[in-house]
Amino acid sequence: MKKGLLLIDIQNDFLPGGTLEVPEGDEVIPVANAFMEQPFDLIVATKDWHSESHGSFAATHGKLPGEVIDLYGIQQVLWPVHCVQGTFGAEFHLGLHRDKIHAVIHKGTDPHIDSYSAFFDNQRRQSTGLHELLQRYGISHLSLLGLATDYCVKYSACDALSLGYEVAIVASGCRGVDLRAGDSATAFELMKRLGATIE
Repeated sequence: MKKGLLLIDIQNDFLPGGTLEVPEGDEVIPVANAFMEQPFDLIVATKDWHSESHGSFAATHGKLPGEVIDLYGIQQVLWPVHCVQGTFGAEFHLGLHRDKIHAVIHKGTDPHIDSYSAFFDNQRRQSTGLHELLQRYGISHLSLLGLATDYCVKYSACDALSLGYEVAIVASGCRGVDLRAGDSATAFELMKRLGATIE
């Protein structure tokens, strides 16, 4: 069995001081670094990689973060401007051991649709290329950690399970947005119910 490690969006804008700060988001960095020392066959990290006026940004629509709109047929939570391509906020935190990462997957590149999942956009119309990469390396088991539990980690885990991977969620390496109290706990419950193990 070949094992992969998937690090979700450990980027400056999601960390303390960032434009879309995840509470205690920096606490995932030492966990990620420790896991990268383990013998994984492939280590992949994802980046949100948005255009300046991405459709998921509240400012693009003249609305407030947290509002929900219909964006080309799906419900979209509107976020502060974050992880704009080529900016400091979109880069990995300097404390992350980036030299251990074998490949980087960019998501959310289409300005018209968000991409919480590391595998597909939110309408599953386009692949990020992650599944194809994992298949190329023969990966069958994925360990996931990163930001945020209740969005990108959850959606990535659900898609990984639907694609037939064995999935382990590293709970100590995840932190959530929790727009509503309990969202992260609900996300863990969902991932476990769908077949993921919570470590």
